[in-house]
Order: sequence, then C-alpha cells, then structure tokens
Amino acid sequence: MDNLSNSSGSTGNSANDRRHSSDHNSTTHTSPMDIDGAPAPIAAPARVVPPHQEVKIIHRDINTYVGFANLPKQWHRKSIRRGFNFNLLCVGQSGLGKSTLINTLFNKDIYDLHQSEIGEDDFVSNEEEEEDNDRVKIDTISTTIEENGVELNLTVIEAPGFGDFIDNTNSWEPIIDEINSRFDQYLDSENKIDRSNIIHEDNRIHACLYFIEPTGHNLKALDLKFMEMIHTKCNLIPIISKSDILDDNEIFEFKNVIKQQLLENNIEYFKPPTYAVDDSESIAMTEQLYDLIPYAIVGGEQGTRSRSYPWGIIEVDNPQHCDFVFLRDVLIKNFMEELREKTNTVLYENYRSNKLKSLGIKQDNSVFREYDPELKELEDKKLHEAKLAKLETEMKTVFQQKVSEKEKKLQKSESELFQRHKEMKDKLTKQLKALEEKKHQLEMSLANQVSNSPVQSKKKGFLR
Repeated sequence: MDNLSNSSGSTGNSANDRRHSSDHNSTTHTSPMDIDGAPAPIAAPARVVPPHQEVKIIHRDINTYVGFANLPKQWHRKSIRRGFNFNLLCVGQSGLGKSTLINTLFNKDIYDLHQSEIGEDDFVSNEEEEEDNDRVKIDTISTTIEENGVELNLTVIEAPGFGDFIDNTNSWEPIIDEINSRFDQYLDSENKIDRSNIIHEDNRIHACLYFIEPTGHNLKALDLKFMEMIHTKCNLIPIISKSDILDDNEIFEFKNVIKQQLLENNIEYFKPPTYAVDDSESIAMTEQLYDLIPYAIVGGEQGTRSRSYPWGIIEVDNPQHCDFVFLRDVLIKNFMEELREKTNTVLYENYRSNKLKSLGIKQDNSVFREYDPELKELEDKKLHEAKLAKLETEMKTVFQQKVSEKEKKLQKSESELFQRHKEMKDKLTKQLKALEEKKHQLEMSLANQVSNSPVQSKKKGFLR
C-alpha cells in the first residue's frame, strides 16, 4: 500500500511538474485525448521570439520621369515615316513667273523653264488648242521632295489661260469647280468603310498663291472677283510678281492700295497664327509676316537664286531686295502645318457642313448631350412658355380677327342704314315737290276759273 501511495504520489508530482511547466512556457495545449484520459502527447519545444527589429523605410522621390514627354518624339517619328502632303494652287496671268517661283521656292526644277508657262504643252495640236482656247484649263504636276530625311509629296495645280482672254467672264469657275471636286472626293473617302488611306489620298488644296500684275495702281476687277470667290475655300496668299520693276516707294504704296481694296471687299487672306507659348520675338516675327502681305516677289534666273541687271544684282534670298524669304517662311518653313490644319478644320468643315445641309441632312444635337434633369426641366419650361406664348398669340389673332369682322359688319350695316335713309329722304323730297307742283297747278287752275266766270250782282234781301 505504501508503495502504491508512493507511486501515486510520484505520479501526481510528475503531473504537477508537467502542469507547471505548461503554465510557465504557455506553449502546450490540452488535447481531447488528455481530457478522456488518454496519454498526453509530448510537448513541443518552446519557440523563442526574436526581439522586435526596426523596419527600414526607403524614401523615394515621387517626381520621377514618367515618359509622356517623349510624345513629341513619337509623333515626329510617325510623321517622318508617313511623310507629308502639300497641294499648292498657283493662279495668275501668263508671264508672271509662276514656274520660276515654284522652282525657286522648293529649290528643285519642278518645271522646265525652257518650255512655255506652267501647264502649257508644246506637243498639243493646233486643233486641240483651238477647242480649249476659250476655257481655263486645270493642269497638275506632282513630285516628291526630300530634305534631311523628310519627304514632301508636293502637288502644284495651275490654271493656264486665266486672265488671258479678251472676255474673262466666269473664268474662275473651272478653278472653283476643281476645289469643290477635291473636297467632294475627300468627303467620299471619309464615308467609305475602309478609311485607312484617307491621309495619303488627301488632295485638298492647302494654299493658293495669287499672282498680281505689278501695275503699281489698283487691282483689276478680275483680281477682286477671283479672290472674293476663292478666299472662303482655300488659304489665299496674294503676291506681287516681278516686283523688281517697281521701286521701294511704289511697292509700299501698291501694297497699301491692295490691302485697302481687299478690306473694302471683305476678302480675307491667310493670317499666320500666334500661340501662348510663343515668345515676344516669335510673335513680332509672325506679325511682321502678316503685315508684309502681299509679298513682293522676284524669281531667280535658271540655276541661280539671283537676277543680274546692268545696274546690279538682285538676290532672291536677301530680305532687303524682295519678300521671298518671308513667303517661304509662311508657305513652307514655319506655317505649312497651319495651312494644312486650317484647310482641314475650318475650310473643309465649312464646305462639308454646307454640302450636307444642302442634301437635307440634319444633325440632332440632343444625341450628343448628357442627360441633366435640371437642364431638362429648364428646357421643358421654355417649351411650355413658348407653347403658351404661341397659344396667346393665336388667341389674340383670332380675337382681333373676330373684332375686325364685327366692326366691318357694323360698318356695313351703318352704311346700309345711311343709304336707306338717304333713299327714303330723297323719295319724300320728290313726293313733296310733286305735291307742291300739283298744289300750284290747282291754285293756278282755280284762279283761271275765277277770272273767266261772269260777275253776278248781289241780291239784296234776306234770301239770296
């Protein structure tokens, strides 16, 4: 018995020791088998938790380079790969140096100066010339020019015969028809299912160089009429050709006369735009380019960029000799993209809108507006007020109409009464006059009878 008690006591002591050890370490848990009396599993060794370490914070600058600043480079790369199109219209009388100026502008022999003026073919037969000599023709020449890896697909459109006839009535119509036809072709391309080549098929005219004869006086009626018809369809740039026959004072006065005539006839020419990011020097240069219009131009001789005279040499690229460099800045160097953009966003859009409206196509602007309950309520209120105003106007109109009809009816009745009164009065007057005449006749007849009857003596006495 003692042994049993000792063993049980030792067992209890060991259990107590394990319990104390469990409470001390707080790492062992009693399982269901322990509760049921099953042998307890061996306790897992205690895990030592390392002391808390400080987290190292890395500070980074949030204003790092994102990359969208490379968008201009991406656009530049895309533009170089795609190339550029530019369509230039040249209009003026023969002999004003159009072909020479085009060759000088693009520094390439686009036209053979040994041949006749732009667009004239030496191989055309006399019969064909006689058939076409009464109408302005449209000639086109295209070429590709490359400069520093940039390709320009240039198309020059010219109208030979313009202003060369004795009767130039409606001589501008073929040119206007050509511009409208190119707009229509681009509009058809926009309406196609496949529009992938629409950029390469852009044949719209981006600028018009109108060559003015250097008379030094006023513009001719043909000049004003043509520019009036074309300034709303393409970017008009008037130039004074062969200005070397005028001195500086004559050129200055001629420019002022041209500007005044264009202003009086509401003719607008291309104005180089300015932007908020431009510095003062760029803005001043742009304003100078605008003030110098129309540009006084001198074309270079074949193979050179100058003209030699007995009294000296005129350098085409010298701004003190002519305005060629300013024309080149506006047309090519600084504002070619603005010419293309204005053609696309202003001139073509105006033509497109008018064309669609003429076809009876209307746009429902409500489709493109977001629904706004307050705005909708205001619109309904305006519509209701307009409806009430319309009803009020109609009621007033009907009331005025009825009042007018009633007044006319009363006036008619009054007129009829007056007419009836007048007729009755006239009738009574006639009757009175007839009675008076009858009375007068009776009196006269009675007087005659009395005068004709014998006088009887009066009898005396009571009885007579």
